[in-house]
Amino acid sequence: MASTLTGTVALVTGASSGIGAATARRLAEHGAAVALVARRKDRLLDLATEIEKGGGTALVVEADITDRIQAEDAVQQTVERFGRLDTLVNNAGLMLLGPIVGADADEWDRMIAVNVQGLLSTTRAALPHLLEAAEDGPRRVADIVNISSIAGRVAWNGYGVYNLTKFGVNGFTESLRQEVTRRHVRVGVLEPGGVDTELGSHNNSEIQAAIITPFVETTEILAADDIADGVAYMVTRPRHASISELWIMPTEQA
Repeated sequence: MASTLTGTVALVTGASSGIGAATARRLAEHGAAVALVARRKDRLLDLATEIEKGGGTALVVEADITDRIQAEDAVQQTVERFGRLDTLVNNAGLMLLGPIVGADADEWDRMIAVNVQGLLSTTRAALPHLLEAAEDGPRRVADIVNISSIAGRVAWNGYGVYNLTKFGVNGFTESLRQEVTRRHVRVGVLEPGGVDTELGSHNNSEIQAAIITPFVETTEILAADDIADGVAYMVTRPRHASISELWIMPTEQA
């Protein structure tokens, strides 16, 4: 594979599994040094070992990005280690489904903390470094890719607050895109449909039986690598091309 990101640095949140881990591998294959950010340090260490055995470079950053200080420190650790930051992939996410009537407010708080506040904190901390990279870097362009969802485009019964967070991600992404893309910090949103990850496993057995399992059993869903390929496509475009939105769906869900 061509090393189109050689000399650049990427930070991926939620890198301990699923889309985050697959994306980190793919960006490393393209030549980027990758900061792996998540709470599960053991998984990050395994992934870093895998990347380094393949000839890549990885930094393990154990952090809970719902804590603004930890999110800021994750960015700072990355810049201190590698001297720069060229790509931010805001992938960390949580999906807890169920009725709005009688809902557990703590679950709402957890989703908003990860899907919205964590993304905001990491982006805010990363922006000065991304703007600098766009002015003085090997590619003279930087990238933010926010992983949203089809649930940021279409609302469904049972998805209420998850829908809220992903519609919010889409709106924030578009506003930021208009603010900084002409400064060559490209900002895009990637919206997957159903993907084979741990995302649905955080729901209770009743929700899994009612919503998640029937969909998985009747649809050939995407693999995490399908989304990683999309991220890599977005960030490896030439400097003059910006991908603002990429919607990737299972064919049977489209």
